[in-house]
Amino acid sequence: MSRNLRKPWPPSSIAQRAGYDAIELRGKGDLHFAARLDELKQAGKDGVVMPTVCVDMLHFFGAFDADLRRDAIDQMKSQLTVIAEIGGLGAQTPASYGMFSRRLPPFEPPRTEEEDREVLLAGLSELGEHARKEGVTLFLEPLNRYEDHMVNRLEQAAELIRQIGLDSIRIGIDSYHMNIEESDPAAAILAHADVIGHAQVSDSNRFQPGAGHLDWPAWLGALHTIGYDGYLAAECRLTGDPIEAVRSIPAFLQRSGA
Repeated sequence: MSRNLRKPWPPSSIAQRAGYDAIELRGKGDLHFAARLDELKQAGKDGVVMPTVCVDMLHFFGAFDADLRRDAIDQMKSQLTVIAEIGGLGAQTPASYGMFSRRLPPFEPPRTEEEDREVLLAGLSELGEHARKEGVTLFLEPLNRYEDHMVNRLEQAAELIRQIGLDSIRIGIDSYHMNIEESDPAAAILAHADVIGHAQVSDSNRFQPGAGHLDWPAWLGALHTIGYDGYLAAECRLTGDPIEAVRSIPAFLQRSGA
């Protein structure tokens, strides 16, 4: 998919034989990710490349409840520390997931847009500073309008990141969400090239790349134009035979311009 940071994986690895270079980890709450540190270090010694972790929690740093926000920030700090300890690049998180949508009843969130912005800037600043100290990056992921009401498009994430001014915060783009929210996904990539740091891929229907109608040559071509040389992390459901679906992704992306 992209560059290798470590020695090759064991030859017996199914993922390696299918054409994958690395594994994006999932980080649950309750410091579960930190509890796996010894296991992850051993995997690294065995040659497994683990550049990124994507948060997998029930609440996030943009939560309405102050205690939940505090916990989400503490959990993300821990995940940033762990990914740094195993030689990774960074951790990806949305502002929220499933917390509220302006497209569904009751339509008006309990916090104003100004209050949302204050919460997002405070959380991102704290997390970005922690990422800077750890030598890794926090990747902010815009989600579609039905999953988050605050950060849906690249321009919204970019504005927050530029306001904070830390190089340790970048956008983690996701082709699925961009297909819903961006009028021209490729143009959005070109417009915010300076703050894009990571990329996740799935097709228009959230299945593996190639199973939907997303314009992959345009999307991948935009990444190529901006000189993106990072990973393409497959974050998708699978349709058809799961093994064949997993094997199809690297080859499809290569044919489409990765």
